Amino acid sequence: MESPHAAHQRAIYLSGFAGARPQVPTDAKLLEQKAQQAMSPEAFAYIAGGAGLEETVSANRYAFQRRRIVPRMLRDVSRRDTSVELFGTHLPAPLLLSPVGVLELVHPQADVAVGRAAAQLGVPYIFSNQASKPMETVAAAMGHQPRWFQLYWSKSNALVASFAERAEACGCSAIVVTLDTTLLGWRTRDLDLGYLPFLEGKGIAQYTSDPVFQKLMDEPLPPSPRKVNAHTLRGLVSMVRAYPGAGFVRKLLSGRPVKAVQQFVNLYSNPALSWDDLKFLRNHTRLPILLKGILHPDDARLARDHGINGLIVSNHGGRQVDGAISTLDALPAIVEATGNQMPVLLDGGIRCGADMFKALALGATAVCIGRPYAYGLAIGGQPGVEDVLRHFMADFELTMALAGCRSVAEIREAGVRE
Repeated sequence: MESPHAAHQRAIYLSGFAGARPQVPTDAKLLEQKAQQAMSPEAFAYIAGGAGLEETVSANRYAFQRRRIVPRMLRDVSRRDTSVELFGTHLPAPLLLSPVGVLELVHPQADVAVGRAAAQLGVPYIFSNQASKPMETVAAAMGHQPRWFQLYWSKSNALVASFAERAEACGCSAIVVTLDTTLLGWRTRDLDLGYLPFLEGKGIAQYTSDPVFQKLMDEPLPPSPRKVNAHTLRGLVSMVRAYPGAGFVRKLLSGRPVKAVQQFVNLYSNPALSWDDLKFLRNHTRLPILLKGILHPDDARLARDHGINGLIVSNHGGRQVDGAISTLDALPAIVEATGNQMPVLLDGGIRCGADMFKALALGATAVCIGRPYAYGLAIGGQPGVEDVLRHFMADFELTMALAGCRSVAEIREAGVRE
């Protein structure tokens, strides 16, 4: 029986025979180029850009390019199984969707379109803390399909607890604490455009939909003087439109949209966060807790010692520390440091099924992709995201088979060479 992933490849060829080419390119470079054409300069800079000279972005890709798969022959790969088990959930492939914020820059349906696409294919979606749609709305669109929640630890522990409790209530099955963004990195593309979407009220739907945040908005804040010109007025209009509720004039006169942005900027992240703070989160959720942003094996050991349930090896797609170690280079030492006592996922630089294979061969439990599905969203909305996921899953299965592996376990035994 033909697998759905192999059938996807055949369907592309048959459509081509009938004169139709894929709307969403299968080639990663063409995918990015086509997405750029569909996005505003500000949106593309925010999604595609990295920190500084973007050397970490390049390092993520170079790490994959250095590794080489050594295929084995005559292994009978007529039957293949790409599935994995993760926290008791059976997944069709070792693939998850990383949190990407402010998706309203990319497509009007934003996180909802991504959630529906992920649900259609059974791929877990990690809801962004900086989403354009509230987590409850996206969860409802996904039905019973798997989803996790990414948590940025703000300066308000009450808000942290509220986010965690909401995530559990709306069916998320894990919480991913992102550690590498306690401050914004030096993101040159955004800086040269002078553009930060949060100042327009974009990407803060988790906050404006939260009862604790609404109460925090009533607290007095120091004045925030701004120049009044056509550009700031457009920003004000964006704030009001982004704020939940009906009636533009009513929202404007209430002052709540402006207060929401001011309070978000005041609370957004907490650079004083330490290992001891993790106890607070454990007291407010029964869900597995993963730490995202781990790059040093000593931090992996500390995570294990603090009772953390899993890790995501990530450098935030190269958006935080320019010149940081690549995720794939960091992976083996972190897997070894955990003593195989917890799942270790990899995020950063993955652009095809062969990259997935290499990450698993070096010990990853599963991988996460971000920019590629955002590009699919820009090109084709929900169907565009579905196409990207199908491309990845088909490429991964074919790579696995052509390398002589019938399962993820055999990939780990096969390894890769440098």
